[in-house]
Amino acid sequence: MTLRTILVPVDGSDSARSALDAAIGLGRDFMAHVDVIHVKSDPKNALPMLGEGMSGAMIEEMMELAEKESADLASAARNLFDEATTANNVTVADQPPGPNDVSASWREVTGREDEVIARSGRVRDLVLLPFPTDGRDGAADQTLNAALYETGKPVLMTPSMVPDHMGRRIVVAWNGSAEATRAVSAAMPFLLQAEAVYLLSAESENDEEQDVGEVATYLSWHGVTTTSLVFSPGGLSIGEALLGECGKVEADLLVMGAYSHSRVWEMVLGGVTRHILEEASLPVLMAH
Repeated sequence: MTLRTILVPVDGSDSARSALDAAIGLGRDFMAHVDVIHVKSDPKNALPMLGEGMSGAMIEEMMELAEKESADLASAARNLFDEATTANNVTVADQPPGPNDVSASWREVTGREDEVIARSGRVRDLVLLPFPTDGRDGAADQTLNAALYETGKPVLMTPSMVPDHMGRRIVVAWNGSAEATRAVSAAMPFLLQAEAVYLLSAESENDEEQDVGEVATYLSWHGVTTTSLVFSPGGLSIGEALLGECGKVEADLLVMGAYSHSRVWEMVLGGVTRHILEEASLPVLMAH
């Protein structure tokens, strides 16, 4: 896979700025285009939630307030885009082919963010989102789930502090699953540029199921040299142990499958995935 287009939703927040800076850094590493999108909420969507018995004047006042808040958020997001592209000397280009360097474009769309990201993400190489923050609303969780489970594309989650060149030391969390397999394939552009790649697997009674040697050989055919590591969680959860191993090798990118305990109710993330999203301090590339 060639990394040429990166989708980044922004809302004007500090976490959105750090995610945009990370996307621009990746765009520069891979000569990719950064598609920055702000999704404005439609105030009409709030009408069914307004209480019965409210007068027309009250409803109109609330609609006007919602429209103002939406416009203010859009303005803040656009300012963020302008500041980031100027500070990073990024060419703004709406149509391909872009320059032989990172480029960026701005879009503003009205609708539900999760639905817009699900559609747009399907025709981008990568979706980049900031890690969930304390006090986040349900819409942010819905957007994350849409990116992970509805786009069919990898998702890169970034913390507030991102190294200038992420992916120099990569840990691949390997368990032989289809999700892990897709994550490895999605990470190939990063793996090919890495200085060190570690295949990390948990102790298992069935080594054939994990096929660590097979994935090492597969990556070797692509020119990627790996080091295999086996860890025992001990008294820790898998997620805690996994992040601990990342710290030991000073990894700056974790590659893993995104798992859900529920195939029907996709709002429920698997325990390992949820722990990583809430506790990781390094960027995480996931695929489902």
